[in-house]
Amino acid sequence: MNGLNSEAFVLFGQHILWSDMIGNILGLAALALGWRRSLWTWPVQFLSGLILFAAFFGNLTGSAGKQAVVMTVALYGWWRWNRDKGRSGSGQIAPRFATWRERAAMVGAVTVCTVAVALLFKAYPTLSWDPWPDAYVFVGTVVAMYAQARGMVEFWIAWLLVDLVGVPLAFANGYAFSGFVYVIYGALVLWGMRDWWLRSRSGPQPAPLPGAHASEGVPQ
Repeated sequence: MNGLNSEAFVLFGQHILWSDMIGNILGLAALALGWRRSLWTWPVQFLSGLILFAAFFGNLTGSAGKQAVVMTVALYGWWRWNRDKGRSGSGQIAPRFATWRERAAMVGAVTVCTVAVALLFKAYPTLSWDPWPDAYVFVGTVVAMYAQARGMVEFWIAWLLVDLVGVPLAFANGYAFSGFVYVIYGALVLWGMRDWWLRSRSGPQPAPLPGAHASEGVPQ
């Protein structure tokens, strides 16, 4: 991976690394495939995570950890979408809204785990240059990927909230291409969220988490 961590070119005074550029281009492709509800979104996300892990490791440990999580959840997502795609008549995953219980659980997880991870980063300063935003991006990505794997429309909102912090964090730490790509992510997220929103209201709803009431996931 040493060659991938070399400089590709300079853009607006920012030094662009090969690993940063290639990893994020693959990330864009994975997002587009996720919008189309294609199973190939998961292997592409896995490859993107592998390359970006090499780019971030040793600098932004939280972001490197995020990529390790991306690879792990990509394997889970591949398995989950293969299992659930039969619930839709199209043979693809059927988007659904999360139940209120699931939403509360995700918000609670982001809040508690962000504080815990940030305190860990602050206790060990070598783990991260920006403990709080780095921790937020790390934890937010875990939750967003989990929601995507379960076919929740809210995963698009989660990605958008992660991007709001990820853009300035990437620019501040020299990952300019990541910052530019995050801006494009924002546009794709809005379009993808609209598409999944409409499909969730017109198609059958997959079963929610055990113990959750299906009616809770229908927005008023």
